[in-house]
Amino acid sequence: MADKTILVVEDEAAIREMLVMALERGGFGVREAGDAVQAESAIADQLPDLVLLDWMLPGTSGVELARRLRRDDYSRELPIILLTARGEEEDKVRGLESGADDYVVKPFSPRELLARINALLRRSGVEAEEPLRFEGLVLDPVGHRISVDGKPLEMGPTEYRLLHFFMSHPERVFSRAQLLDRVWSRGTYVEERTVDVHIRRLRKALSEQGYDRFVQTVRGAGYRFSTQG
Repeated sequence: MADKTILVVEDEAAIREMLVMALERGGFGVREAGDAVQAESAIADQLPDLVLLDWMLPGTSGVELARRLRRDDYSRELPIILLTARGEEEDKVRGLESGADDYVVKPFSPRELLARINALLRRSGVEAEEPLRFEGLVLDPVGHRISVDGKPLEMGPTEYRLLHFFMSHPERVFSRAQLLDRVWSRGTYVEERTVDVHIRRLRKALSEQGYDRFVQTVRGAGYRFSTQG
């Protein structure tokens, strides 16, 4: 699990620091957020492998944030563990009904938390995510690598997310607005023409072996990923 990233969403700095230390000792990469706004921005920027989400956040609660994440196609499958001081059965049910996958009551031991995280990652199938393959183009979502005819291919993070989305939804046409909603950061203003810029960069990265032909313009509608001419 050493290459997995956990997003810790906790407004109390001391608790957040303790969680970060425990997770790093457990071999995880860690990102931090102090409230729901920061969490949504971090998730939109790069989807983590799991979210540790405090129930009592300032502003939008952890329970409401979990509901939002479950309503969004981009984050619908994201594993979520709620952290809370609420230990009553009714509260546990409410937390799980929000869409959280597990529920840990404070105080808890780091060993218990790590065991819960590892168990949830195994159940969620994070390790089993298969590479996406189209002819000689291969995208490995677990290793975050792309290869063309067996050779590593480097590209920027936005182009990677765009290609991952396209390869996950082949033969479907997406408008610029849909691509902005599904690939770009939430809560930030990006003009639709930005999509065209990154499409050009993606095609350039794929062009050496002729795989830029997979990223097709559909006049008046948007873009699609297709191996058909």
